[in-house]
Amino acid sequence: MNRKLSPELLDALPSNDPRAIRSRRELRRVNAWMGNARWLAGALRPCWERSDRGPRVVTDLGTGDAWVTWSTLHRVTRGGTVEAGSRLHLVDQQPVVAGPTIERFRSRGWQAVVIEDDAERALLRSGIAGGDGVMANLFLHHFEDAALRRLLAAAAGACRWMVACEPRRSPLALWGARLLGCIGCGAVTRHDARVSVEAGFRDGELSALWPAEGGWRVQERRAGPFSHLLVAWREGRSAV
Repeated sequence: MNRKLSPELLDALPSNDPRAIRSRRELRRVNAWMGNARWLAGALRPCWERSDRGPRVVTDLGTGDAWVTWSTLHRVTRGGTVEAGSRLHLVDQQPVVAGPTIERFRSRGWQAVVIEDDAERALLRSGIAGGDGVMANLFLHHFEDAALRRLLAAAAGACRWMVACEPRRSPLALWGARLLGCIGCGAVTRHDARVSVEAGFRDGELSALWPAEGGWRVQERRAGPFSHLLVAWREGRSAV
């Protein structure tokens, strides 16, 4: 199966469209079904533990409503509490992070800020570049290879580690996408799940797009039946 990128319906809908609101709610269910927060947390924890102690600077790309972001960091930090002064950048071109979610992050020590911007441009911002890590969930598959190569280069220049969980491009994942109606997902989510799988990744594809220089180690692998995991870090033992 070669990668095939097609427009996703949710990307074209206004954030307050009832279909978009329903699909974002359903995506929480889909992410839970795929186990993506669990996969991200498992990959992120060794990177987190190798980092110097003190305030963290983490950037989340394509953050959506930040439900997966919260679930991931809650697992990694054993309750979500971090050192005072830690910064969390929630980057999205169409932000939908609710105020109570921001307050939840802040109650755990995060200086959480929503950034409405293009992901590549955001990674070059002062305050983001030079941070600890970058994370992404179901985001990288939106990009053609040339644009994705530039985005990963920007991430490599902005951090010491990156973790990303993406759709696994496989017949099994396509079969799973067809079953989403069985768990109550509507037309937008069912359509987008199929095209997401078609645009997803297999072994070695993301590693081939990561910058060769800079002393990086990169691993990617299947994560469960439907997800694909990328982990990149500058030093230390295997993180996967």
